[in-house]
This record gives sequence, C-alpha cells and structure tokens, in this order.
Amino acid sequence: MKTLRLELGARSYPIHIGRDLLARADLYGPHLDGRQVLVVSNETVAPLYLDQVLGALAGYDVHAVVLPDGERFKTMQTLSRVLDAAMDNRLARDATVVALGGGVIGDIAGFAAACYQRGVRYLQVPTTLLAQVDSSVGGKTAVNHPGGKNMIGAFHQPACVIADTGVLATLPERELAAGLAEVVKYGLIRDPDFFDWIERNVNALRGRDAQALAYAVEQSCRNKALLVSEDERESAARALLNFGHTFGHAIEAGLGFGTWLHGEAVAAGMCMASDLSVRLGWLDGATQQRIRDLVARLGLPTAAPGVVSSAQMLELMGMDKKVRAGRMRLILLRAIGDAVVSDNFDRAALDATLDQCREAR
Repeated sequence: MKTLRLELGARSYPIHIGRDLLARADLYGPHLDGRQVLVVSNETVAPLYLDQVLGALAGYDVHAVVLPDGERFKTMQTLSRVLDAAMDNRLARDATVVALGGGVIGDIAGFAAACYQRGVRYLQVPTTLLAQVDSSVGGKTAVNHPGGKNMIGAFHQPACVIADTGVLATLPERELAAGLAEVVKYGLIRDPDFFDWIERNVNALRGRDAQALAYAVEQSCRNKALLVSEDERESAARALLNFGHTFGHAIEAGLGFGTWLHGEAVAAGMCMASDLSVRLGWLDGATQQRIRDLVARLGLPTAAPGVVSSAQMLELMGMDKKVRAGRMRLILLRAIGDAVVSDNFDRAALDATLDQCREAR
C-alpha cells in the first residue's frame, strides 16, 4: 500500500492506494468520530463489495442506502434519498458517511455529508478508475441540473480516501477507458514525463496490469493533491484540472447525462481543446496529433458527437462554472505539461473547432 497526503492544514487527509484495502478495519477506524455510519453505494457495486466494507465496520452502528446506478440519477431527487436515510436512522453530527462506488456515488454521498446537519464527516472508497484518479480526491461534491453538470454542490473534503486497485479487475472495459482519460489529463496539464510513460504503457494499462494501474492511480493522485493543496477552491491553479471539461460537460449535457461516460466526453474535450490551441498558434500540430493518437489508442473518442450542434455546444459551454463576468474561460495548451486558463481566445477559432471537431454517429 502507498499512502499520499493531501495537505490542507487541519483538513489534511491520507489517500491510501493498493490492493485488498476494502476490508481493512484499520483504514476506516481512525476517521470515524462516532459510532454511526451510513454507507452509500449503488445497485452495481453493492452486490460486489458492500459486504467487505460492512465487515470492516463491524462493531459500529452501520446503515446502508443503495442507489440506482448511472449519471442520469445524479440528481436532487437521489440526493434526497441519502438525506432521508440519514434522518430515518437518526444520524447525529458525529456520524460518518462512506461513499462506496464511482464518481456519481462519491459526489452524491459527499454532497449529502456537506448538507446534513451543516456538515458531517465522510470517507471516499472509490471503485472505478476515474473515481480513484480524480473525483474522490479534492472535495468537490455535486449533483447535476438539466442546464448543466455539477451546477449544484459544495466543497467538502473527505476525511480519508481508500483506493483499492484490486476492484479494477471487475470494471467494464468502457469504464476503464473512461478513467484513463483523466489519467492522460494529468500528463497534459503538468506532468510531461507521466504523459510519456502513459504512451509507453498503453497496452499494460488496457490489459489491467496491476503494477501499471497502481502507478497510474498513484501518480494521478499525487498531481491532483499538489494542485488542490495549492488552490482548494479553484480560484487559480486548480482550474487546470478542468482541461477538456468545458467541452466535455457540454457533450454530456447535450446528449443527455449518462449517454456518454464522463471520461469519454473529457477525452473528446481534450482533443477539442488541443485543436483550439493549435488554431490560436499556441500548440504545434505534431503535438496535437500525438495527443489524438494516444486518446484513440486508449479506445476513447477524439471528437464530439455530430448530433450535438455547434450552437448547442456553445450555449452549454456558456453555463460552465469557470465563466467570469460573462466571459468564457478555457483551459488550453502551450505544450504537453504546460496548460493555461484563458479567456483571451478568438471566437472565430472556437467556432471553427466546434464545427470541425464533430463526428456523425
């Protein structure tokens, strides 16, 4: 097991990464203030792993709520089910919420923990690659709104992250690829050596080589922890973590949440952001092609779906949380490992990217 630490003063916490961690009571106990625990999971993950987590929590007053699986259920209505479970079981302010699942479960459970009695502790136990490398770390919690992704939420840091890489063996191929999109993101925004490593290890990653996946999770979490420690509330450097996401969130909303996986939309979004960077003269074409080639080798889309029009994309991008004073801000590239947040881009260049980086599907 490797343990990283996200440094946020009194709210710092460990990120445990390794195999066979789900059932280790010693990883949960130090972060449980009281005796009451609410485990939040979904209909896919619970049959596989809930019993292991319950075993690790033996001796505590544990309750579980099992939610439907999928991005389309990341709503206020589903959030209410978690809060109802907390109320029905009379959870006190020293209770702890445990999020057992992928990014959707982590976001819903974390948001419920942020809201319940104005904030209770929660632990992240991510079971998808995307959640292990990204959404479980950093304290962003939210639900979707029909007008935009993650528009209703709160910053609420977990007390601990327990990333059991052994569970990735049961992950569907499509979910694995979606998680690799976020892995690539870290190389593009700040870690060129990591990007090189990903290029060399595509087959090992797609083949679920345990050592390769563990390193990918560790290095991704290390990169994210450093950015979050520097800028918890996304006022500056942390915004770089949204590379590809303004385009990607628009794709998700335009198709209907859950049609494309989040990582698939981010993959296409990263290619679109790279295309715009080339049009602005910031990035060379050879590097853009290198990015597209890696995304394709990982089995991910390199363009937006043609059924979402350029006008619709632009409208949805205008709802992005990075918009300031009515101006859209995008994360763009000057080189691999050198990303910037900018509202200084030519509108005609953006229109050209939206028109040309789409495929009929």
